[in-house]
Amino acid sequence: MSNTANSVDSSPVSTEPNADQGLWHRVFCVMLTTTVLALVVAALFAPWRVATGLLLGGLLSLLNHHWLQSSVSSVVSLALGGVKPQLRIAQFILRYLVVGAAVFVAYQLRVVSLPAVLVGLSTFVVALFFEALREIYFVMIQREEIN
Repeated sequence: MSNTANSVDSSPVSTEPNADQGLWHRVFCVMLTTTVLALVVAALFAPWRVATGLLLGGLLSLLNHHWLQSSVSSVVSLALGGVKPQLRIAQFILRYLVVGAAVFVAYQLRVVSLPAVLVGLSTFVVALFFEALREIYFVMIQREEIN
């Protein structure tokens, strides 16, 4: 298991450029799967505004995840002595402004249900719970130790 703690290596951060790509990919896939499943269930059993709210929230969550991944990669490369990232504080704020503006406009146009958008935005939390359960499983089954 390459994404769990390594008791032999003393460095806190891996210097491999693609060391965490498996984690990011798994989280993204769980977020996408959660969004699609919620959308299918909502399309069958809920009003159309709930379905569009889940779709908008899920898509914004996936976009936010992509922005977060690029931001964290820039910060880690800077910490490891790499090139300075092109990241500014304005980009952090812009990310939230884009999400907030999209939700505000969609809600004002009455095409989404606000609670459904919030549930759609929560797919990241679901993905983190799945990743935590996966890690717990590997620790218990394979008896991996975490320092």
